[in-house]
Amino acid sequence: MRALLCGESWVTHSVHVKGVDSFSTSSYVEGAGHLRAALAGADVDVDYLPGHLVPAQFPATAGELSGYDAVILSDIGANSILLAPQTFEQTRPAPDRLAAVEQYVRGGGGLLMIGGYLSFAGIEGKARYHGTPVEDALPVLISSVDDRAECPQGVIPEPGQAGHPVLRGIPAPWPAVLGYNRVTAREGAEVLVRCGDDPFVACGPYHAGRSAVFTSDCAPHWAPPEFMGWPGYQVLWPNLVRWLAGAE
Repeated sequence: MRALLCGESWVTHSVHVKGVDSFSTSSYVEGAGHLRAALAGADVDVDYLPGHLVPAQFPATAGELSGYDAVILSDIGANSILLAPQTFEQTRPAPDRLAAVEQYVRGGGGLLMIGGYLSFAGIEGKARYHGTPVEDALPVLISSVDDRAECPQGVIPEPGQAGHPVLRGIPAPWPAVLGYNRVTAREGAEVLVRCGDDPFVACGPYHAGRSAVFTSDCAPHWAPPEFMGWPGYQVLWPNLVRWLAGAE
């Protein structure tokens, strides 16, 4: 199987002030290591587009996406997919790549959105997937405003359909997470895991394809070390990709 993973990277620019002097430092971080390792361990070939490469390199059409069994969007906002450099920097028309994602799923592809500060609606609503073709293809409805459910005390996801292929082989109990994006399940969606009354893992068909959501993060800060070190972490992600590909 082959998957395209987009996002899960960031640049931090810090200003240090020491008395009357100041200087700045920058660092680049990729947070997809654990996820990529879990997929690679299950023979899923992952093409990885970190966030800064998405605007220029995300496939432009459903046809270009069709070589993948699943497309995974993780902590990457809608603008990064929608606004190619030829439009944003050169004022030239470009394909609507959010529409291309929807067409890819409609035609038989698999789509997974993983939560984070720039997923679903995201912090201050800046992820901006509400009202887009990508939302149409997902099994959940997305808020138009900041949708973060911050849980610094920890919240434990509760599985509800242990026999579903996505949850097969995942041990209970699940470890706590420190937050997630609050979404609303569509009618007919399968909500496999909840945090309180909110969907945590949900999936469903979309025309000839399939889509799923995991509304927390696959890496810190919402996913603490206990979650990433949990044996179920290594099982969940391959299960999701296999289900999206119809290979469960």
